[in-house]
Amino acid sequence: MAPHRIAVIGAGLGGLAAAADLARSGADVTVFEKAAAPGGKMREVNVGGSPIDAGPTVFTMRWIFEGLFADAGARLDAHVTLFRATTLARHAWPDGGTLDLFADVEQSADAIAAFAGAREAQGYRDFCARSADVYRTLAPTFIAAERPSPVELVRRVGLSNINAMWRTAPYATYWAALGRHFTDPRLRQLFGRYATYCGSSPWQAPATLMLVAHVEQDGVWLVSGGMRKIAEAIQALGEKHGAVYRFGQSVDRLIVQGGRVTGLKLASGEECATDAIVFNGDVSALPAGMLGEDVQGAAAATPAAKRSLSAITWCAKAPTQGFPLLRHNVFFGTDYGDEFSAIFNRRTLTDMPTVYICAQDRENGTTIADGSAERMLILVNAPADGSAQHDPARWKTAEIHDRVSALLAKCGLHIDMKNGSAIVTTPDDFATLFPGSGGGLYGRASHGAMATFARPGAISKLAGIYFAGGSVHPGPGIPMATMSGRIAAARVLDDLANPSRRLRRAIRLDCPHPSV
Repeated sequence: MAPHRIAVIGAGLGGLAAAADLARSGADVTVFEKAAAPGGKMREVNVGGSPIDAGPTVFTMRWIFEGLFADAGARLDAHVTLFRATTLARHAWPDGGTLDLFADVEQSADAIAAFAGAREAQGYRDFCARSADVYRTLAPTFIAAERPSPVELVRRVGLSNINAMWRTAPYATYWAALGRHFTDPRLRQLFGRYATYCGSSPWQAPATLMLVAHVEQDGVWLVSGGMRKIAEAIQALGEKHGAVYRFGQSVDRLIVQGGRVTGLKLASGEECATDAIVFNGDVSALPAGMLGEDVQGAAAATPAAKRSLSAITWCAKAPTQGFPLLRHNVFFGTDYGDEFSAIFNRRTLTDMPTVYICAQDRENGTTIADGSAERMLILVNAPADGSAQHDPARWKTAEIHDRVSALLAKCGLHIDMKNGSAIVTTPDDFATLFPGSGGGLYGRASHGAMATFARPGAISKLAGIYFAGGSVHPGPGIPMATMSGRIAAARVLDDLANPSRRLRRAIRLDCPHPSV
């Protein structure tokens, strides 16, 4: 019997993971990617002759990747070199004050006590315990399984553990939950930022997102050679089992016959027959007709008003002075609430937005002499209103850069762009890079208790096509997108083996969950 022919569209983390799982199962797998290299949003750009991570900069939930490699008979640490971060991030405020968070909870609690008092330190300990409880409840039942309905999720947790489900506080906002642990507004800002990890406002996101705190405490890793090494390693894993990768190949449309997807047509005119397709792109591209009219009904579009955050970024190589940067740094604006009101309500940026800087030449404890050029990703959140029109004046990046520089100067940091170089990326650029997204970097915003159930799962509304990536369950981010690919692959294999039934199952994880 000939192996099943499976195409994967997109070599982001979800597509790469799906290809690796499908190839090791014996399927004939081909990955089509319009870019020249793997990674998707895990991009790398060259500035001044140096590669800079231009997308995700934080590697967490290592167990997901260890499970992917172990199931393929390999070891993650044989393909990539990882170093555990001892300091998670440095945070600063324009009116004074700097606070570091550490991988060790008690070390962070001591820092918080010195920064804001013993009461806030105890609030942090309680917050950590609660985030671990939420993670323990949702990791096996939600993150590592096909998208459930609310009723199905309760069933997975179990009626005997219904109190654990209630403690996830799905109907409380994340900002309200923070108020139960912190009175200092700076700490609410700091931990409220975790909502932005999935492109959301802490005022509208559910309290369940506090699990992000535990994810970081369980381990943040630095990737030797840059984040792209993760994508390259998973590509190599797929190649080992026979997967073929065709870069620089844009898919023009999908072919539908007899009510199911049976192949694809490339922009070159080449047609490829398939038994199944895993689409690793923003699902809104399908209802928008970007892959042909015949597949517009395969998924529902994310309304523009419900898209997640976008961003304006500067990938820079420039001299810095003053503020002692670490690898990850956050500089908070003065009005955090207005920052999200501006983005989600007024569709603009607040006067002084929060700035994230990933200083990529700074490893654990590495210092850079004042005046030395270094590689940085500088990011501010922006509305996902990207357009193909590419109007530079629309985003006023020069003006926003001046406001960013003013905030950084108040915190003591000076970046000498006149003696450096940078590549700017706007929501328009992200909309072009990731068709159908409108520039949104995280799919649908996680606003409200039911938002997470509004994300599509691996199963589409049209036979023969399945979904993976950050716009689908279990959500955005490197580990979640990778897990979505594994879920999609398991679903494809089940349906091909059992075409007469729609078997719903969670994928088996050989790698145990981290301790909580």
